[in-house]
Amino acid sequence: MSETYSNLYRLPSTGLRFFTVYGPWGRPDMAMWIFTHALFAGEPLPLYNGGEMRRDFTYIDDIVAGVIACLDRPPADDGASKAGGSTGPHALYNIGNNRSEDLMRVIELLEQATGRKALLDPQPMQPGDVKDTFADISAIERHHGFRPATSIDEGMPRFVHWYRDYHRL
Repeated sequence: MSETYSNLYRLPSTGLRFFTVYGPWGRPDMAMWIFTHALFAGEPLPLYNGGEMRRDFTYIDDIVAGVIACLDRPPADDGASKAGGSTGPHALYNIGNNRSEDLMRVIELLEQATGRKALLDPQPMQPGDVKDTFADISAIERHHGFRPATSIDEGMPRFVHWYRDYHRL
């Protein structure tokens, strides 16, 4: 819809796809928040597909950096092909960590950061879910110089530290 509107009215627009965002003030319905809550509460962690999942976890600071990188350079109305395939003033970029992490490794990092052992509750795959996500960031890297700066090894303890402070644990 945004591409159609952009082409009809020559309005430059950029679409951004975020990949598994985590960090301070994150969504409480996302795995990082659910798992951290469960660890501190001594509750089992629901592991869909028995935990055989991979996600491109992206720390919020990197998402913000990617958004800012796109703000000052809207797509040109020059007829050239843009990221996402449009020839109008419309571009589409992935913002992610550019690395798919094994869910069980993420749980290990959470255990280290919280100092607690996870109780695991294997579940079947959820309808409509995918086993692996991976952000191809080559277009935003090429056009805007974006590169994520926060590895899961750095971001996870930061999130847990924030979570402890926020919940006064």
